[in-house]
Amino acid sequence: QLQLVESGGGLVQPGGSLRLSCAVSGFTLDYHRIGWFRQAPGKEREGVSCIRRSGGSTYYADSVKGRFTISRDNAKNTVYLQMNSLKPEDTAVYYCAAAILPVAVGRTALMDGFYDYWGQGTQVTVSS
Repeated sequence: QLQLVESGGGLVQPGGSLRLSCAVSGFTLDYHRIGWFRQAPGKEREGVSCIRRSGGSTYYADSVKGRFTISRDNAKNTVYLQMNSLKPEDTAVYYCAAAILPVAVGRTALMDGFYDYWGQGTQVTVSS
């Protein structure tokens, strides 16, 4: 079993920045990758970015490419999502999730059905 806890959400003005954290703990830390997802009211959950535990390769959704950066600190078992140039459409509950099994590089890596453990989420609101 893995436990994931998100933190760092809040209210920010358009153009501002936030950094989300995802702390991973539990019986085993042998996961393949951590992903960030978001869900806005009335919309489906959307994959935002993911990072592999080993090697650190990353993948981003087109909607956040160039604005968001995912990183990891394996010593602290924490994954970060640095969000810059935030827009009102980035408003959502953000979740981190852990996937045990590897999948092919690309859009498949952000499909939520391939993730096994989820955090409770943290609210991000971008508004003036």
